[in-house]
Amino acid sequence: MSLLKKHWPQTWWKLMETRIGIVPLPVHVLLLAVIAYLVHTGNVPTELNTMIAVLVVLGFTCSEIGHRIPVLNQIGGAAIAATFIPSFMTYYHWIPPVLAHSVTVFTKSSNFLFLFIAAVIVGSILSMDRHVLIRGFLKLFVPMAAGSVAAIAVGTAVGTALGLGARHTLLMIVIPVMAGGVGEGAIPLSIGYGQIWHQPQGALFAQVLPPVMFGSLMAILIAGVLNFYGHRRPDLTGEGRLQEGESEEMATHDEDQPLHVDVTHIAAAGTFIIAMYLLGVLCFRLFDFPAPVAMLLFAVAAQLGRVVPPQLQLGANAVYQFFRRAVTYPLLFAIGVAMTPWDKLMAAFAPANLLTIVATVATLIGTGYWVGRWVKLYPIDTAIVIACRAGQGGTGDVAILTAANRMQLMPFAQIATRIGGAITITLTLLALATLR
Repeated sequence: MSLLKKHWPQTWWKLMETRIGIVPLPVHVLLLAVIAYLVHTGNVPTELNTMIAVLVVLGFTCSEIGHRIPVLNQIGGAAIAATFIPSFMTYYHWIPPVLAHSVTVFTKSSNFLFLFIAAVIVGSILSMDRHVLIRGFLKLFVPMAAGSVAAIAVGTAVGTALGLGARHTLLMIVIPVMAGGVGEGAIPLSIGYGQIWHQPQGALFAQVLPPVMFGSLMAILIAGVLNFYGHRRPDLTGEGRLQEGESEEMATHDEDQPLHVDVTHIAAAGTFIIAMYLLGVLCFRLFDFPAPVAMLLFAVAAQLGRVVPPQLQLGANAVYQFFRRAVTYPLLFAIGVAMTPWDKLMAAFAPANLLTIVATVATLIGTGYWVGRWVKLYPIDTAIVIACRAGQGGTGDVAILTAANRMQLMPFAQIATRIGGAITITLTLLALATLR
């Protein structure tokens, strides 16, 4: 008894720090037991608290499985598992029908997907340093634009030649590859498609998700090859710099003075994000302008115009990081159960689709390499940054830069992924809205 009393707090605290995703292991076990009891009684309430418990526990359980699988964990396995496992289990009725029904009702009635979209799009834009946003975009614009145009042309041509059809290839394969990942790319893209075509968002998401996943894998592999090539040709790489004389250190704020950020700044940033979302909704209702695009344009204008003070920018970053870390996997689980038909998901992995994705990513990176060299940037480092255009969001950026051993390129990778993806989605949805 005395031994237990002596080691009690430290032992328990250590156990509480063992987590499944963000959930402490004892809490995870407790919630699983409660959920199992609710399923046994045949009544799983769809109210907010219960659904948070269900989605958090099961979403992070699936993501943890993806984290534990070798090789897969290097290419965004957590996101793959959090979406594919519940979709598979729902399709084959391995998830109890009462639980699947409750998750589906909650997901479709609450529309918390739109809150997530607002947080990750607006929060990520506002959390980017304004100088990095401007300078990075100006440096990368030519190779990024050239690579994107070439990838669209070659990818569409390959898909069309393989019998997929030009429109399907462009909108459902090539564009998703360069859309900026899952949370910032595939989800808002499928929402925009759904609004414009008046089709279920979940079925569209099931089609655009596989190109994002496989495109990120190809980008990781090519980045590793580029790193190897850089050892053979050191004259073609700045080892983490885009051009000669460039410092690896970049300012993180417009002012050097330290900033104090408290919970009120985070709350204010959250309110600002909601305001941007409502402006997007208003644009859709008044002008039939895609809401995610309008919201993003407002956020970029606010950041470039210095509308948001530094404290609120840091608050927006806190909101963005919270949703990215705590909500992504529960959301993907909900989408997998409620909105992602397994049969359509698997159909998207047809050989013709995979060959089209390979051609798209290879063209994107290869063009970035040669155009980067033409505009006097280090071609290998430029190509690695451009590879992040095909990455799976922030996770893909980390994986690509890790494979290339150039993590110091992260600010530019974020430019390529976020801004490049945002431009891709914006122009695509604008064109569809105009031409329909």
